[in-house]
Amino acid sequence: MEQMRANVYRLYPTPAQAAAMARIAGACRFVHNLALEQRRDWWRPGRRFSFGQQARELTALRRQVDWLRDCPVHALQNALRDVDRAFQAFFAGRAGYPQFRSKGGRDSFRESDPACFTVRRTGRHSGMVRIPKVGWVRFRGWYAIPGELRSLTVSRRAGVWSAAIQWRREVVEPAPSSLPPLGLDMGVAVAVATSDGRLIEGPRAYAAARKRLAVLQRAVARKKKGSANRRKAVAKVARLHARIANIRRDWIHKQTTAIAESQGVVVVEALRVRSMSASARGTVEEPGRNVRAKAGLNRSILDGGWFAFRAALAYKLPARGGHLVAIEPAFTSQTCSACGAVDRASRRARAVFACTACGHTDHADVNAANTILRQGLSSMPVEGRDRAPGEAGTIRRAA
Repeated sequence: MEQMRANVYRLYPTPAQAAAMARIAGACRFVHNLALEQRRDWWRPGRRFSFGQQARELTALRRQVDWLRDCPVHALQNALRDVDRAFQAFFAGRAGYPQFRSKGGRDSFRESDPACFTVRRTGRHSGMVRIPKVGWVRFRGWYAIPGELRSLTVSRRAGVWSAAIQWRREVVEPAPSSLPPLGLDMGVAVAVATSDGRLIEGPRAYAAARKRLAVLQRAVARKKKGSANRRKAVAKVARLHARIANIRRDWIHKQTTAIAESQGVVVVEALRVRSMSASARGTVEEPGRNVRAKAGLNRSILDGGWFAFRAALAYKLPARGGHLVAIEPAFTSQTCSACGAVDRASRRARAVFACTACGHTDHADVNAANTILRQGLSSMPVEGRDRAPGEAGTIRRAA
């Protein structure tokens, strides 16, 4: 079984190295935008641009433009590949129309030839990576690269440079895990409720930084567009957003790693986060209702990192012999985990569940987690036969 992962290191470049990486990222952005403009404006029926054609034109352009010739050729070619893949996804209906890149928005470049970059360890927690046309750049937070090097992606976010080093290796498929199963219920008030009775609180990183973020955003609004002070104020907002994302990501990885190491099967709801967090504003002709309340709910959903939590479990569990099961979320909060009766009246309060059929009581989120676990296990194949998911003695009451 082939395993492909990436190690991400925070870089500590010198001012000269940072300037060189910024120039390479700017050149890649220029090539990306130029290729996108060519495909958008010069397209004609029967004439479509390909990666090979634009790569040949890039070679000719590098002979004429010195600052393009001073950049790694593979990084510029990968910018063209990004445009090509974006159009393929657009024509296949998997994504929207490709967009131009703006300065400071997506400063990054990728080196796809492993022979052009090198990584070495220099201390217990430090190392260096050799980036083409830049040289050896220091980083901290060393952890071993256990496979064959594949690619190097250098990016800048909120003024911080990082290197993502992708590697590949062949691993023996792990034996099926014999650890106990677990059901998870993702929520707003309680980040994660487990079927064994635990209520895991989330970091609420955005909620904690919301007041500070509002102050910084008002400061941006007061600054003159194009001024140096406005750029500084925007940078402060970007750094705070990056800190929020880092706190959330750290919490997600710690929780999902602990779950993957202690459980064999994990059952979650197949939540459609994009639809659930869509705006309720509506249109001018048909305005939405409870827009402010829905906006607050959307912020709480996104602050919980539901999609990232499930995505992390999706690769951590199989690597340890576990299995992730996703079920439809309909009626899980109204279903009794003891008898299977479905009745919205059983949800007495936000945190109280009392079944109207059998009298079973539990924390509402824990009951939902047990229901999710029960439905997930019933949908899994058992001893060579498939047992269809079902619920015993259901009562459905109209809203």
